[in-house]
Amino acid sequence: MFFKRSLVRGVLATAAAALIAVSALGSTVHAQEPSVINLYSSGDTNITDWLQNDIIPAFEKAYPQYKVVFTNSRASGDDPIVARAIAALQTGSDPQVEVMDVDPRGFPDALKADLWYKPTEADIPNVKNIIKAAQVTDMAAAYRGSQVLIAYNSDKIKDEDVPKTFADLVTWIKANPGKFVYCRPDKGGSGGNFVVRALYEVADRNPDLFKGDMVDQKIVDEYYPKALALLKEIHPFIYEQGSYPAGNKPVLQLFAEGEVDMISAWSDQAIEGITKEQLPKSTKLVQFTDLPLPGSYTHLAIPKNAKNLKGAQDFVNWMLSPEGQTSVVSSIGGFPAIGWDQLPKDVQVQFNSVITDNVPLWPGGDWSAPLVKGWYEQVATNIDPNS
Repeated sequence: MFFKRSLVRGVLATAAAALIAVSALGSTVHAQEPSVINLYSSGDTNITDWLQNDIIPAFEKAYPQYKVVFTNSRASGDDPIVARAIAALQTGSDPQVEVMDVDPRGFPDALKADLWYKPTEADIPNVKNIIKAAQVTDMAAAYRGSQVLIAYNSDKIKDEDVPKTFADLVTWIKANPGKFVYCRPDKGGSGGNFVVRALYEVADRNPDLFKGDMVDQKIVDEYYPKALALLKEIHPFIYEQGSYPAGNKPVLQLFAEGEVDMISAWSDQAIEGITKEQLPKSTKLVQFTDLPLPGSYTHLAIPKNAKNLKGAQDFVNWMLSPEGQTSVVSSIGGFPAIGWDQLPKDVQVQFNSVITDNVPLWPGGDWSAPLVKGWYEQVATNIDPNS
């Protein structure tokens, strides 16, 4: 009887030990499961594809403790996600978002609610590498940029004849009628920023005159007429004596078809066109040496109530690493948010004609409206603004 009881006790003890071991193993496995980082972007297809297919796999390889769950918010927009995060901030619940591909300044309600975490070098060491031109807000980290460049066909134009300044370009346009084009300023940024660069030219190349949300009417009255007069001066020498395409892509198409030899183009679209052989192999890019054409930067913003705040910080930090920033250049043709000198030498050599840390920014908004209106009324009088 004693033997039987001892045997039963032994079996039970062994079974209990096994259950404890299995339970411990389960706890270990559970503890090692990656923590989730919810990433949202409403960017164009090339951006969302890049984030999903290139950036996220590379980040998860470098940080296996995280799993990035990506949501394309292009259809619904970013406002509902931001509204949810604000509500969660007020209730202390999970906003279900760690990182957003947005400029936090564009959400007034979030600013009032003090929603956004302000990146620090202590939490995100690589923010120290962001160039001054890119870091326009302390509520997010700039991580990629795009700048308007001049693209030209090197089979038709010798490198030594390529304009190096805006004044040189004006001279070239007049000497080569019909061979240059930019798009309508309200239909594409490559044209809009070309018009802005003309404004900067007549304002002694001083972008600082045009800053802030509040328009300085004295500045408008002094410089807008001069810029419009300059653009009117070259109007007859533009493609087909003043035919302006309604968008960035139609300009690239005219260039690809050989209708024009030189254009203003976004850096990312031009570089992508070259990489995918959508533009001639002879296509080269150049930036002005006196004052570059304007551009803009895109940011990664983190709600301060993000459940996985550490994961969000690590993701942004990796995005600002040389590896992440090299992908910005090589995969989507963007400009890095960190100094070019921190990228691999071969990348620097490949893009040495467009490298600049000086990216003039245009405030847009109420500053743009009278410039666009004046362009239609005084420059492209042959075009219906509503067409």
